[in-house]
Amino acid sequence: MLRRLVALLALAGIFLATYLTLYKLGYIGTLSCSVGSCETVQTSRWATFLGLPVAAWGVGFYVLVFALATMWSVGSFAASPALGWALLLLTGWGVIFSGWLTYLELFVINAICQWCVVSAILAAVLFVLVVMERRRRVDSVRHEPGGHG
Repeated sequence: MLRRLVALLALAGIFLATYLTLYKLGYIGTLSCSVGSCETVQTSRWATFLGLPVAAWGVGFYVLVFALATMWSVGSFAASPALGWALLLLTGWGVIFSGWLTYLELFVINAICQWCVVSAILAAVLFVLVVMERRRRVDSVRHEPGGHG
């Protein structure tokens, strides 16, 4: 159940990051932003990282989380510890990067983008869900006959 929730939330992140990317690339004229100053954040020098819009990096992040979480939910991949570790590291990195971006919004840009905040919350929730699922998996292995614990 948690694995599918991770995939579903990553899908929501794909849509959100795509929306912000389309704005940054000029395909959307204005952002719908009822709280904060999304345009100030999106037009700041910090809205680009290594030549790409930060939101485009977000699309890549969420697509990768979605793909790994989907694989982790089905077939022979469901028991893969490597996928669990990959998702843990990836979502952990997402939290760290989102934290850095939030710091920039608060203390450097002096503006908040509501969509960026939603994305940061999504990244944090994804990380927590992956941690919970990994713990659940470890606990179930420990309590199986022949398991360690």
